[in-house]
Amino acid sequence: MTFRTPLLRSAVTLTMGALVLGCDAPTASTDSTAPTAALTSPAAATEGLTGALTLTATANDSAGIATVDFAIDGTIVGSDASAPYEANITSTAAYASGTHTISVRATDVNGNRSSWVSTYVTFGGSVARPSTFSQATLVSGFGSQLTAIAVAPDGRLFVTEKDGAIRVVRDGLLNPVAFATVTVATGSERGLLGIALSPDFGTTGLVYVYYTTAQGGVHNRISVFQALGDVASSVDQVLVDLPALSSAENHNGGAMAFGADGKLYVAVGDNANGSLAPALTSVFGKILRYNADGSIPTDNPFSGTATGGNRAIWARGLRNPYTFAFQQSTGRLHINDVGEGSWEEINLGRAGADYGWPSTEGPTSASGVDAPIFAYGHTNSPTLFEGAAIIGAAFYEPLNNRFGSGYTGDYFFSDFDSGMLYRMDVATGAVGAFASVGSGPTNLAVSLDGTLLVTIGTRIERITR
Repeated sequence: MTFRTPLLRSAVTLTMGALVLGCDAPTASTDSTAPTAALTSPAAATEGLTGALTLTATANDSAGIATVDFAIDGTIVGSDASAPYEANITSTAAYASGTHTISVRATDVNGNRSSWVSTYVTFGGSVARPSTFSQATLVSGFGSQLTAIAVAPDGRLFVTEKDGAIRVVRDGLLNPVAFATVTVATGSERGLLGIALSPDFGTTGLVYVYYTTAQGGVHNRISVFQALGDVASSVDQVLVDLPALSSAENHNGGAMAFGADGKLYVAVGDNANGSLAPALTSVFGKILRYNADGSIPTDNPFSGTATGGNRAIWARGLRNPYTFAFQQSTGRLHINDVGEGSWEEINLGRAGADYGWPSTEGPTSASGVDAPIFAYGHTNSPTLFEGAAIIGAAFYEPLNNRFGSGYTGDYFFSDFDSGMLYRMDVATGAVGAFASVGSGPTNLAVSLDGTLLVTIGTRIERITR
């Protein structure tokens, strides 16, 4: 998005192409103090707003206010250069019903700008998605619950089914023959959970998967296939066998993706034992980092202090990081951590980070803990967001941008329990309801043609503009 600052007129007067003599040019302003701004309407935590909406604010600065900007979910919707400052929204029906971030900032006559000041409100009604967007089923008929999608450079979708099948979708059509099938333990949250394509997939055809196997005792495994067209050329090659799981069948994590550094990042849950999450003697409750061949990079943050397979630990203190995503243009990593009784988190990936579980959950100022960049509660207080299982992660950076430039680089995530899909403006941190997609979304992806893909049950939905 483009932010406009006021054009300052020169104080030096020109007459017939020459300076007017006897008039000294003013010195440059030394004012560096930002103005203040405050949103006055709607009030914080107002619920059920519908119809036309007037946003109002106050702003103050000793030198004078040049403009006041108003934004909804990080997108500027109006500016005003004179008090009383306001912006008018024709109808809340242009947005999905649900929670939205209303923000205001001010710029003074010397170009100093305040930070955004934000509050949460809810828009009422039953609007499923923004008025210019549509949702439809792309493909259905899969054999079991879908868990993950990887988008190939040629546009094909590699899709994982919880019961062990890897399927290929080409041009909206599901290949009736599975790409490959792995034998999995499927109790509760176990199964085939993650998939990633190698950065050089176009030449190597390597397809990485994360699944629960009972071979040699129940544990999670990372392995790789090589594609031969739309099917695997052979059985998978095992790269990493993680430690044995307990009798608990939940908190397995499963997300996997290659970073800009060419390393494979893998999310592992705490196996329902929170005490393992901060420990450098266990891979549970962690983000792990591997070379493409399954070996452990020597520059991992704990490679000199941890031992054995634990040297793969890149970040710790997570409960059940089922989904994460890299922003390809920057390398930024957002990790979704499914909470316990109170909070859902989005954490910013950082080598060596400790995200606090089980000592903290949700917003925190605890020493040594990387607090989440966004968290929402399991009830509508205090954030107004509702849900109980954050799931699905995708940055919007397609080759063909259907949504518009204002969405470029935005982060999308969803909640399994509420069925809501949310959009985060990464530049400002503003979050708002984007669409109500239906019961039980499990993952997200962005196709090459700019549509947002949502896995729900045994089908893939597409949202487009």
